[in-house]
Order: sequence, then C-alpha cells, then structure tokens
Amino acid sequence: MTQIQRMGVVLTDRGSKYAVSGAPVRSRNEVDAVLRDLKSDKAYAKATHNTWAAILPTGALKADDGETGAGMVILRMLERAGVQDHVVIVTRWYGGKKLGGDRFRRVQDATRAYLDDLGVVS
Repeated sequence: MTQIQRMGVVLTDRGSKYAVSGAPVRSRNEVDAVLRDLKSDKAYAKATHNTWAAILPTGALKADDGETGAGMVILRMLERAGVQDHVVIVTRWYGGKKLGGDRFRRVQDATRAYLDDLGVVS
C-alpha cells in the first residue's frame, strides 16, 4: 500500500479548515485505494469535501466531491508544476460561512503547500 503523506490542517478561513494529503499513484485503482485509506480516518470521512486530482499515464483525473471546480484547480496546478503519477487531495471541513471565490484560493493555497513540501516549484 502506498504511504499517504498527510500534512493535516494547513489553513483556516472563516471557520472552514483545509488539509492537504497526497501519494504517488500509477492507476485509478491506486487513487481509489489512497482515498479509501484517507477516509479510514473518521475526521477525513466526515469532511465536507475531499477534492482531488492526479495525472496518470492514462491521462488526467479529478473529482470535486461537491466543491464544484476545485478538482480542476488542483489539476491545473499539477499540470503547471509537471507533477505526474501523484494524487493530491484537498480536504475541507465547512465552517458555516460561504467563501465564494475565496474557496478556490484556499484550494490553491493548500495545493501549493503540498507541492512546496514535495520540493516542486508551483
């Protein structure tokens, strides 16, 4: 099983908390296994959204998990950074206040934190 790198909560905004995680993957089955492993932690299973993206040998994949457009934000950042064969998951626990367009900035901030931790220029 691939080891998930969990950075935990990397930022908060108006009560919402954002965490970022990721792992090396080579297939959709491996992406699904990483997501299952992440959600085996009750806190992540109960999160409002677990959005993710990956660029695999077979092509790009993404999922918004109810946070419309967030998967594409992660995917674009992976493309720009040239990161392949890796899934990045941004988790949000809704804090009670809508963030509007700022939610995309928070997804970018969380993804950037992960890429920086990987040593990748984002």
